[in-house]
Amino acid sequence: MSERSASPGLVTLGIPGLDNVLLGGLPADRVYLIEGDPGAGKTTLALQFLLDGRARGESGLYVTLSETSNELRAVAHSHGWDLAGIHLTELATAEASLSSDAENTMFYPSEVELSEVTDRVLRDVEELRPSRIVIDSLSELRLLAQNPLRYRRQILALKQFFVGRRCTVLLLDDRSANEHDIQVQSIVHGVICLELRTPDYGVMQRRLQVMKMRGRAFRPGYHDFLIVSGGLRVFPRLVAAEHSVRYVPSVVTSGLPELDALMGGGLDRGTSALIVGPAGAGKSTFAIHYALQLARHGERASMFLFDESDRTLRERARGLGMAIDDLVDEGRIGLRQVDPGELSVGELVQLVRDEVEQQQARLVVIDSLNGYLNAIPDERFLTLQLHELLSYLGQRGVTSLLVMAQSGMIGQMASPVDASYLADSVILLRYFEAFGEVRQAISVLKRRGGRHERTIREFRFSPEGIRIGEPLTQFRGVLTGVPTYTGEELPLLAPNEMR
Repeated sequence: MSERSASPGLVTLGIPGLDNVLLGGLPADRVYLIEGDPGAGKTTLALQFLLDGRARGESGLYVTLSETSNELRAVAHSHGWDLAGIHLTELATAEASLSSDAENTMFYPSEVELSEVTDRVLRDVEELRPSRIVIDSLSELRLLAQNPLRYRRQILALKQFFVGRRCTVLLLDDRSANEHDIQVQSIVHGVICLELRTPDYGVMQRRLQVMKMRGRAFRPGYHDFLIVSGGLRVFPRLVAAEHSVRYVPSVVTSGLPELDALMGGGLDRGTSALIVGPAGAGKSTFAIHYALQLARHGERASMFLFDESDRTLRERARGLGMAIDDLVDEGRIGLRQVDPGELSVGELVQLVRDEVEQQQARLVVIDSLNGYLNAIPDERFLTLQLHELLSYLGQRGVTSLLVMAQSGMIGQMASPVDASYLADSVILLRYFEAFGEVRQAISVLKRRGGRHERTIREFRFSPEGIRIGEPLTQFRGVLTGVPTYTGEELPLLAPNEMR
């Protein structure tokens, strides 16, 4: 007797992400509806379902009313699949109806053609006794039926026929009906809906949701997925509460004593920090320093780069005396260049999860949130997505650094989104004018759960690295960009000291 599925009473689809959404798979020996727009991935999903059954020693039957068997084999070939062992039944109803010999003047087509199609399906099922069946597609049956009543009766008859025959059936529907067809949804045991969206810029985006599953829980909501060579890749929606692990509390230091003093000793492990400031102020450089320090202590740091290439970041780090090349080559620092126009939020979250769960990353840097924002089609959900991601990282004991660029250089600044309340700590960088020179200042505005230094310090970059000075006690109004100097001596980091 063949193995039915990985879990008793369940049939897997052969798509790990989708099986995760279904909490293990589909209840066996039931009829399900897979609906979606043309090109959404229904056929690919159905073929993976049958191939998974073949791998488990189960027989499969694909009944096609809309594609030829050669077209199905071409789809399979594009994914590197061989359909040997899977029975293909091709019902070319359209070709037969065009023949002059097929003209019928005594009966409606729904009374002849539909009966012929269903009879052929029933004969093949009786003869082959498959464990898994795909019928593609219901839109052809709907056209043959010609009226909703006969169509519904035919679907009910098919469902009753499959009862007791120990087979799991997928009915594919391209939603070509003028109105959303809820008749079939009310009949079947479960419904999975695939959606295809085309944004104003970037690649097509696909997502799915389980609309219905009788008597069984599933992961609700939308889940992004891709069609790649090899089939569907589904990225289940992240639920942070499901990923909590125990970890030893500790402090993550930057390797810069003055910065650690500003932070009250350092960043607590499992917390998030937002580094915010104008363009070119040094936000990414500070993030690199944290990653470098962590990697030197034998842990892995992962940086997701939205705004620059990993090559540019390496060159910039070398110019500031931060040698990260060896650590990158050793796998201590991971650099991942991200194109927000080429991926969905679900895929990005999965990349982060892979770094944390497979590569054991203990620090994650998102550089920058501006690029992350561009990856989310609807800005209203940025904070919700970001909150879930940060909660996930925190519950895994991973420290996260978020880099965000503000518009403006000196004076009033504006942020593309208010993420300060989500982060546990906020590090603020500013330009200010003093002694005929544009300078840079750093301060910590927030550290949740601990004390921090409230002073403002000047900092400079040089080939020797980052140098942070003493508190700017002799200035007033540094954060405005045009401060007033109230002291009698120059500050510690005088221009001639760094030349």
